Amino acid sequence: MNQVDLFLATGFEEIELVTVLDILRRADISTRLISIDSKLAVTGAHQITIKADLAMSSADHHAHMLVLPGGGPGTQAMLACTDLHLRLQQHLAAGKPIAAICAAPMVLAKANLLKGMNAICYPGCEAALLEAGANIVMESVVVDGLITTSRGPGTAAAFAFELVRQLKGDALSQQLSKEMLFS
Repeated sequence: MNQVDLFLATGFEEIELVTVLDILRRADISTRLISIDSKLAVTGAHQITIKADLAMSSADHHAHMLVLPGGGPGTQAMLACTDLHLRLQQHLAAGKPIAAICAAPMVLAKANLLKGMNAICYPGCEAALLEAGANIVMESVVVDGLITTSRGPGTAAAFAFELVRQLKGDALSQQLSKEMLFS
């Protein structure tokens, strides 16, 4: 089963979360919204509140893929969440994929997951990735092994279609991309 856990923190970037969630669910990929704290109603950077399915403390560790949306305040909350860092480390050590967009690749850097990896992030966040040993690749979406990163709000759909490709194959990703008038 291709269960995806998509994490929420107060101040998340709404377009990145909703675009990814929508496209994954259109691809019939089971996707849960996980709040990094105990609040299930989580407000984004632009004052849109989304209800998480469950809190991280009660979420099992059976997801196939973990996804982090960006957003400045949301990323700051994820950077401070050591339980999330541990979960990311354990997930990757188990050979399961992780994806992060916008400022959220800084969370992967802080969790020491980017050493020697190709990655991209929101402009201005590169220093954290470089300090963690990542190689910055100027592409909209960068895939290196089990880690997928992307630049920001304008690349959210491309990021989501890449995740569909990884989970369900090229044909479905391309079909959805055409149906949604992306390509």
